[in-house]
Amino acid sequence: MSEPTGQADALADLAARAVVDALALPEGAHEQAAATLLVDLDAGTVVFANLLATQLAPDVRLPAPLAEWSRAAGLRTQDGLGLDEGLRTLATIAREAPSRGIQVSAERATGDSALREALWVVGVPLAGAPAPLAHQALVVLLPLRSRTAAAAMPDLGTDVHARAAVASSVSFTITDPTQPGDPIVWVNPAFERVTGYRAEDVIGTNCRFLQGPDTDREVVARIRAALEARTTVADTLLNYRADGTPFWNQVVISPVLDADGHVTHHVGIQADVTERVQALLAREAALDEARVSSRRLHLLAEVSQTLAEHLDYTDAVRALAQVAVPRLASWGFVAVVDERGRFDGLHIVAADPVDAIDAAELERADLGWLTRSPRIAHALASPAGHVPVASPVDVASLAARTTPRQLALLHRLGLGSALVVPLRARDGVLGVLVLVVRDRHDLLQENVITAAHLGHRAGVGLDNVRLYQREREAAVTLQRSLLPELPEIPGLDVAAAYVPALDRAQVGGDWFDVLPLPDGAVGLAVGDVVGHDLHAAASMGQLRSVLRSYAWSGQDAGTVVARLDELVQGLGMADIATCVYLRLEGSTLRYTRAGHPPPFVRTADGVVRELDGALTTPVGVPVPGRPVVEAAVDLPPGAVLVVYTDGLLERRSRPLRRGIAELRATLEAMPDGMDARGICDHLVATLAGGEHEDDVCVLVVRRDAEPD
Repeated sequence: MSEPTGQADALADLAARAVVDALALPEGAHEQAAATLLVDLDAGTVVFANLLATQLAPDVRLPAPLAEWSRAAGLRTQDGLGLDEGLRTLATIAREAPSRGIQVSAERATGDSALREALWVVGVPLAGAPAPLAHQALVVLLPLRSRTAAAAMPDLGTDVHARAAVASSVSFTITDPTQPGDPIVWVNPAFERVTGYRAEDVIGTNCRFLQGPDTDREVVARIRAALEARTTVADTLLNYRADGTPFWNQVVISPVLDADGHVTHHVGIQADVTERVQALLAREAALDEARVSSRRLHLLAEVSQTLAEHLDYTDAVRALAQVAVPRLASWGFVAVVDERGRFDGLHIVAADPVDAIDAAELERADLGWLTRSPRIAHALASPAGHVPVASPVDVASLAARTTPRQLALLHRLGLGSALVVPLRARDGVLGVLVLVVRDRHDLLQENVITAAHLGHRAGVGLDNVRLYQREREAAVTLQRSLLPELPEIPGLDVAAAYVPALDRAQVGGDWFDVLPLPDGAVGLAVGDVVGHDLHAAASMGQLRSVLRSYAWSGQDAGTVVARLDELVQGLGMADIATCVYLRLEGSTLRYTRAGHPPPFVRTADGVVRELDGALTTPVGVPVPGRPVVEAAVDLPPGAVLVVYTDGLLERRSRPLRRGIAELRATLEAMPDGMDARGICDHLVATLAGGEHEDDVCVLVVRRDAEPD
């Protein structure tokens, strides 16, 4: 088979798809590549076949009779007859008979169609074109991947001629590049209808008369460069009709070569695709809007999540700046004020890491440049409903309200446009989010809208963090005020720790006590009232006071706990509480546990013992004939006693029993020679490090070693 000619390439390879589109074929037919033949109507021969057509009849050498090509391709109609055997042959189809084409199948597959796949074959004569094109036609064989599309083909009817369909939407032009200016030498009627220009008015002129003020010059340059390089070009550009109305023109221009390889003509196919382009632009605009909305919602959600994860107000301010500023501006900051309107927090962030050093230095500088900013003052005093507006930075006034170093840093960070967004909380404005871009025209409107939404969302979030921190500080202060100061006791090294739960602002019911008794013994207690509220804290204070009173009387540990339980039940002082009371008399340690986890003793030689005896029901639990229980162990010199509440050990992921085992292992592995404070801190860091879900109370008593 002969090599494709430039003329065939121009009219078949690229023009075929535009022509097929123009025939208004059903949905499902347009997305497939077409096998295309260029046919000499006078000789009844195929003079060119594109690659897909070559795959259908690989053994045919061109030029070849139409009937021979049809037999070689094994073309059959729907009734199973060979296409060359009936009245409708490739020759008749090439002359538009039938005008809408027919359905066939081929013996072989191509790179875009399967074996015996339904193909729609249609002919497009090029009558009226200059010689030799006027005596030629395109025959297009299009795969019908959709059964619906194949079934719909015969229903299109034959009353509308293919030529009329082509004329209604696809225009052809032929220009002569051998003449100065590559003038038009022929146009078809569709060109007149699409552009509004008459043939007699445009013959002899260049097609550039279709260009207008909004025609993309880069597209024009690409087309011109392709023609100069003698290559086919396809593009879409905005053209103008004779009456000045714009339309989107899908253009395919290809060179036609003679036998010596010289360009003799340019064949152009133009299709008015205005509706398609406008639909595409509308779809892209809708997608852009959806993307903007999605990015905005994602940023707002991320800010909310970030603020919710920070319980420290200063950390929350920094996190807000780090999340928001790089997404919206070149650089910027979050500045917050206290109840008196004084700035007490600032974090500056630069989108470019190169500017991070300058941002950090400006953040550390005196805050006078903020307090003297009129725009920031206006935002802090703005009422509800205030709409922030981006505007150029007043560079001229900066020198009067900044130091020379601050001014230099501001210039290095970049001063173009700025947006000052109030961070509005429930009762007013608690700070500002300031976004700055180096180019005053570069602050996108979508970013302005996003920042306005962010101002309220972040303001409420920061307010929540601030309120939580204040409540938690107040709660911890109250809790600690209810706990005793550790006394100095000769021969004992004592340390205690109370760590409130990280996920609550309420006070709790955990307590410890160390009480030197009149008889020389030392009373030790650790307890936990059920609940995490003021009621639990009040109950804890009462229980500690009552236990102190009974302990002061010098009674044994079991009796102290039993009388405590009687009073609690009699007066309804608390719901339920666990506690352990221990009485240290020299080296003897007597204890009673009211539903409390077991204390541990670690001797000087590293032996760890669990004090799991003397267990009775929790305080406040009615038990008829409640027994008085007590156990005793030896606490030799150098030994360590560890008493704790379950918050040290228990987690959702770690049951209390497993926590007790881990405490034992931690004590066994603990280095020798640590004092009580070191032991206490080590246990809290090892077993309650990170986020703990309950209050933690630990009491460590270490007997001094006897001197050598």
